[in-house]
Amino acid sequence: MGEMKPAKRRVTLRDVAQEAGVSLKTASNVINGNGRMSQATRERVETVIKDLGYRVNVAARNLNRDHTGFITLAVPSLTPPYLAELANRVIDAARRLDYSVYVTTYAEGSAKGARNLLENFNSTVSDGMILSMSEVEDIAPDDLDVDFPLVVVGARTTWGRADHVTPDDVGAAARAAGYLYDRGVTRLAVVGARGAYDEEKLLGAVEGNAQLRLRGVIEESLRRGMHPDPRLVGATDQDWTIGAGARVMQRIIDSAVPFDGVVALNDQLAIGALTALRASGLDVPGDVQVIGFDNIEEDAYLQTPLTTMDSRLDWTAPTAVGRILGRIDGSIVRPELLTCETDVIARDTTR
Repeated sequence: MGEMKPAKRRVTLRDVAQEAGVSLKTASNVINGNGRMSQATRERVETVIKDLGYRVNVAARNLNRDHTGFITLAVPSLTPPYLAELANRVIDAARRLDYSVYVTTYAEGSAKGARNLLENFNSTVSDGMILSMSEVEDIAPDDLDVDFPLVVVGARTTWGRADHVTPDDVGAAARAAGYLYDRGVTRLAVVGARGAYDEEKLLGAVEGNAQLRLRGVIEESLRRGMHPDPRLVGATDQDWTIGAGARVMQRIIDSAVPFDGVVALNDQLAIGALTALRASGLDVPGDVQVIGFDNIEEDAYLQTPLTTMDSRLDWTAPTAVGRILGRIDGSIVRPELLTCETDVIARDTTR
């Protein structure tokens, strides 16, 4: 009979510290992504962790800390490409920090909406929530005064009651409009507004993707001495699908009010608009230049690849995860608004 191999001993944090020639505290800080040390020390410890095959014992760590090792991501739906990508990126960012994610959806604007989720949060199952707040949720400031870590992503205000992670929609839309104006556009159409066009009200908008993006377009137009023509602002209300983009674009074309540029407030609307323009025999970008928002995967593969504003999900997801984990471990205590700038991704629908 062959000799029995001795059971392989689990590599401990002490082994890592000894091998790297650092204190236990320093090794622990590297694992938890905190503490002050030189980049060289951090890299040395990370190399030893890899070489020894050290695994963080998440269960033991959570017992010590009274944490579950899970966070909840709540989104209105996983159908829109933007929200599906947000979920994937949040899961990836959390995994890198040894956290797992429960993803749940909620029924927008109903009794089973976001407020219900916030009221019924179970802290024995999850350490905190990242909430992607739908445009149609009827949420008041007091709803965000919760006794668990909460980070809100998206274009809804949090009144300073909860952490808020969102790209700067007003700035992004101003940049989109400016990009078209710089390329010779003189009359701008907009596809995707919510309800009737009220310039003064929109200039005071503080939340809502459509409202903030439209505000950015108006501000940039005014800076250049122009007012958007209300007849060229196409409302789709809550419907930001390809079909809605095509219908509203067709309505603008049929109105015979001249235009030579289109800001579509998301990429699905832009794809619909391109279909209507093509069907009407208008050349893109020769007759009409088009820009969208969110940089969804399809954009690069369209018959005329779509110029768009980057979604910045590469920033939003890791920032929201870092923020919630800081809330959970107590290193972050005050709510903050975190924003970032957005760049144009230039393709063939603009000159």
